[in-house]
Amino acid sequence: MTQLSERELSALKDLLSEEDLLVKKFQMLSEHAETMELKSKMMDISNMHQGHFNELYSKLS
Repeated sequence: MTQLSERELSALKDLLSEEDLLVKKFQMLSEHAETMELKSKMMDISNMHQGHFNELYSKLS
C-alpha cells in the first residue's frame, strides 16, 4: 500500500467522522420512526453509510 500524506489522512479522518455521524443519525431516526416502512428505509440508509465508513476505513490498512 502507498503511504498517505498528512493532508490525505486528515481528509480521510474527516470523511470517517461524517460517515459515522450519518450512521448514528439514521439509526436514531429509525428508532423513532412511526411506520415499519420508514424504519426500514432509515436502517437501509444507515447501513449504506456504514458501508461507506467501512470502505474508507479499509484505506487505512
